[in-house]
Amino acid sequence: MPGAAWRAWTAGLPALAEAYLARWDLRPDGPPRHGALALVLPVVRRDGTQAVLKLQPVDDETRGEPVALRSWGSSHAVALLDHDPESGTMLLERLDADRSLAAVPDPTEALQRLAELLAGLVAAPAPAGLPLLADIAGAMLDRVPGGRARLADPSERRLLDTCAAAVRDVLDEPGDRLLHWDLHYDNVLAPLARTPAHSPERSPWLAIDPKPLSGDPGFELLPALRNRWDDVAGASDVSRAVRRRFHLMTEVLGLDRERAARWTLGRVLQNALWDIEDGAAGLQPEQIAIAGALPAQP
Repeated sequence: MPGAAWRAWTAGLPALAEAYLARWDLRPDGPPRHGALALVLPVVRRDGTQAVLKLQPVDDETRGEPVALRSWGSSHAVALLDHDPESGTMLLERLDADRSLAAVPDPTEALQRLAELLAGLVAAPAPAGLPLLADIAGAMLDRVPGGRARLADPSERRLLDTCAAAVRDVLDEPGDRLLHWDLHYDNVLAPLARTPAHSPERSPWLAIDPKPLSGDPGFELLPALRNRWDDVAGASDVSRAVRRRFHLMTEVLGLDRERAARWTLGRVLQNALWDIEDGAAGLQPEQIAIAGALPAQP
């Protein structure tokens, strides 16, 4: 969101919050929280149900969030209770904001839980109207020459070329699953202890804050591969530690590893281009390590 539009939106937040507290008959119930874009207010509904009011600007990333939450139907993600399409305001089930997968001490258990949750999420076909991985990947390839020209290190330019070649190999089969696009440990929360399960199949961990698109599940793996990077960086063999994470996730999701590796290189390419276009002089070391450790290179 451009600077002027962002300033105008944030200036209007108090009035926006008051309007939806009144519209949905909500009572504030604790200190607010916020992410990069959204303001989240704990509230209580008229019937005593705990919930959160999520206020965020409407843009290409946030527009599909309620669509995805409705498609998942609360089995693997936070439940959507109400939504105003014009303002982007959502009323969501309240989860335990102090219990995320980031706090699970055993890194293997945390990754197993995330992979199981991801398997449930990508089991759903993407509804019509969401951004398409094919379009996103094609646009990335168009930006590679410009990004490559800004890198001084020849090895980093070669890595960008490798990632681009990997994307070209799978671009003709971009997939049609409903992807979260930002599933890392802090975006996975536990339900409140006193919240009844919506169904016997409901996951004990639930996804929040999707940036949904339609595509191949292999494009979902990188956030978990690079999360809690200190656990990997401290290993005696970093490449082996990366592959252990990659193998666990692809096994749980039932993915073809060569194809998943190529889409993961595509995600490295996406992040690298974002960093370069934001002024970075080089690639992030953990992304270089992940790309070099993947079991299939084009």
